[in-house]
Amino acid sequence: MEIALLGGTGDIGEGLALRWARDTDHSVIVGSRDPDKAERKANEYYSLLKEAGVTPDIAGYSNETAAELAEVVVVSVPPEYAPSTVEAVASELGDDDVLVSPAVRMSRDSAGFHYDPPEEGTVAETIDEAAPDDVPVVGAFQNLAAGALSSLDDDLEADVIVTGDDSEAKRTVQGLAEDIDGLRALDGGPLANTGVVESVTPLLINLAMNNDGMHDLGVRFQ
Repeated sequence: MEIALLGGTGDIGEGLALRWARDTDHSVIVGSRDPDKAERKANEYYSLLKEAGVTPDIAGYSNETAAELAEVVVVSVPPEYAPSTVEAVASELGDDDVLVSPAVRMSRDSAGFHYDPPEEGTVAETIDEAAPDDVPVVGAFQNLAAGALSSLDDDLEADVIVTGDDSEAKRTVQGLAEDIDGLRALDGGPLANTGVVESVTPLLINLAMNNDGMHDLGVRFQ
């Protein structure tokens, strides 16, 4: 399968790219508004993985080319740019593609991080509004720490809650999540439930900030 990470040069994009490229046989495509930057980062990821003994299938292109080449497109840009990024690649998307939303909109003050959802309700729903009508949107990976994903020496043990209105698209993303060593995918219901998932992320960050030994905290349901 071809997986594109729009904004794959950022923290969460890097982590997912490295894990999929190391743990699976899927083709990983790093996207960016700047194709030269995407190519440079893909080469960096390739070198890191070669040092780890893996020869990955990874390349870097513009966001538009990445979306055109991929079957699953992860919108791993900052949440405020997610709708415009999807609009920019909309002509490259088809009804066989799946859009994935891992972003969470948060604010920060002296007390810590707070959930700050957009008017549409969730970041996933802003992507759904911007996407072509026939392209399903799935929420996933919001509660994973980017640092934990990117640190390939660390073992993961976390759950990924997957939400969406298209059952087949959800199964696809659940499978991709479980292709990463140490992750378990759980069905969180329809896309309307995504706010509950997104709102957990600032809680995890605040816990990690205020408690020793909880850096790069994730969730596991028992």
